Formats: sequence, structure tokens, C-alpha cells
Amino acid sequence: MKKILATILITYGLFGCNKQIQSPVTPTSNPVKPAPVYADNLTYLALGDSYTIGEAVEATKSFPYQLAAQLKLSGHLTGNPDIIARTGWTTGELISVINASGTASKKYSIVTLLIGVNNQYRGNSKDVYRTEFIQLLNTAITYADGNKNHVFVVSIPDWGSTPYANGYDRNKIAADIDAFNAINKAETDKQGVAYIDITTISKKAATDASLNASDGLHPSAAMYSLWVNAIAPVVLSHL
Repeated sequence: MKKILATILITYGLFGCNKQIQSPVTPTSNPVKPAPVYADNLTYLALGDSYTIGEAVEATKSFPYQLAAQLKLSGHLTGNPDIIARTGWTTGELISVINASGTASKKYSIVTLLIGVNNQYRGNSKDVYRTEFIQLLNTAITYADGNKNHVFVVSIPDWGSTPYANGYDRNKIAADIDAFNAINKAETDKQGVAYIDITTISKKAATDASLNASDGLHPSAAMYSLWVNAIAPVVLSHL
């Protein structure tokens, strides 16, 4: 797990032309369309790991880029997301890079947080995960200028449903992922922040090969689209 997005804020490591006036006697079947009118102009920060950067797919097919595109289609002008994420990061590693990034003063209209699969994969302590997740959630709220309505936590996908998990105890993986998700959901609910469960969606990869990326472990662009179908309505309802 080694990919870093070009738009990551950290040094460590996506998302008019003028038309000639037609002669009044020249008919045209392509009249100039009026520029779209947007309700607002949003900035977006995505915090996480490989699931946030879109490991093994084109960067623009990652869920943050697809989400930004969906928000724009829904009338909210949204720029390409800023992303602090890297394949393999645990909660502790994400905290360390954020602290070293010098971005604490930056504020965003929308912040998403999806983190924890590498804590689970490495067999790290759930108690430590809880403590560090709380810290990251508070950080996400700070990035959103204290507006909890504009912070969105996304559940950890079940990688046990992917081809990569062949030879592993898939039931144990699923149970373990559920335990980590129970922690992040409980702490998210305590803060009154929106929580989006995409874990159930991620399990579709077990029976639909098109939802797996070429590496057999990470989601495909099609899977990320399914996630965004779940995430976008929640985000839109909070704007």
C-alpha cells in the first residue's frame, strides 16, 4: 500500500470559452446555454487511508472526487478535494502527519473521515483506536470550523469480502471490522456527527468481481460510486 495523492497537503505524502456572436440571419441549433447557478461554493477535506486516496484506481475515481462531482451536479459548486491520506495509515499515523502538516488553521465546508482498517489489519489495540479516533474526530470538527453538521464519518469497509482475503478467516475479519466500527459509530454518535455505513455495501464485492480493483483488495471505481450513492444524500441533507 504505497500510493499518495498529488493533492495531499503533506510533503510526506486530485480533483470557458468565448463563443462568436451568430449573425441574426444564421439559424443555429446550438444556442448558448446560460451558465449554471450554484447555491454555494464548497471546500472539501478528506481524511483517511487507502480507501480515501482510491488505491488501485484513477485518482478522480476515488470516493472524495466522485462525491465532489455529485455535489456539483446537485447545485453546490465544489472544488477538487484536499486529501490527507495514504495507503497503510493507522489512526496514529494520520494524527502524526496532520500534526506535522501545518494545516490546523485551514477551514473547510465539508470534512470526511474514514480510518481504521489498518488498525484492524495489524491487530492493534481497540482501546488505542478509540482514543485516537476521538482525537481525529475532534480534529475533523476543527477543520470544519466547529460545525459538526459538516463532518461526515464513513464506516470501515470489510476487506474480508475481497479476493485478497483468500486464505484468511473471513468470519473473523468481518467480526473484527464490526468491532472497530462499533467504536467509531459510538464516538461519532456521542458528538452528534453524521455516520454513513458503507460496510454492508462493501460486502457486495464477495459476489460481484466488478466491485474489486485490479489488486484484488481495494474497491473499484464502481464500488466507490455505490459508496457515494450512500454518502451524497447525507451530505446534501446537511448543507
